[in-house]
Amino acid sequence: MNYVQPIRDKELLEAIKKHLKEKNERNYMLFNFGINTGLRISDLLNFKKEDVFGKQQLVLVERKTKKRKFLPISKRLQVELKRYCKDMENGDYLFPSRQGVNQPVCRQRAYQMLRETAEEFGLEHIGTHTLRKTFGYHFYKKKKDVAILQEIFNHSSPDITLRYIGINQDSINEALSDFNL
Repeated sequence: MNYVQPIRDKELLEAIKKHLKEKNERNYMLFNFGINTGLRISDLLNFKKEDVFGKQQLVLVERKTKKRKFLPISKRLQVELKRYCKDMENGDYLFPSRQGVNQPVCRQRAYQMLRETAEEFGLEHIGTHTLRKTFGYHFYKKKKDVAILQEIFNHSSPDITLRYIGINQDSINEALSDFNL
């Protein structure tokens, strides 16, 4: 299994969003939706227009944990979703595949899209879980509340959450950056 990292640099995040928006609206929204909700790719791909359009919160049963989850949608993301969904019909997948009729993008295609984007920006250790980890990393940096993040991610301990989002690695890197014998 490949170990993926969050995208830590906010300027880089903005550059990636701008690039994706210019290149492919669907891919931009998938990226934006992922980094702003922290959901797993398997959950992201199953949303339909009526699940998000005009809504203030997401309601879902997580595929992996089978737990019911309620997540507020930020005002900025609500605006983006409203713009993105305006020409869609109820029943349309939020991230439609170009293959078949009304099918969502498959996990493999989502991974390919992220890998292609990562290569364009010279990034390594990027995959579909990068979206979730990026959300977690920036949430923690802004709120400093590992307990809430642990709950959002359904992790069993704060240590697991901090390791998952790369905070422990950041601390190790910082501690060792000027260490010499």
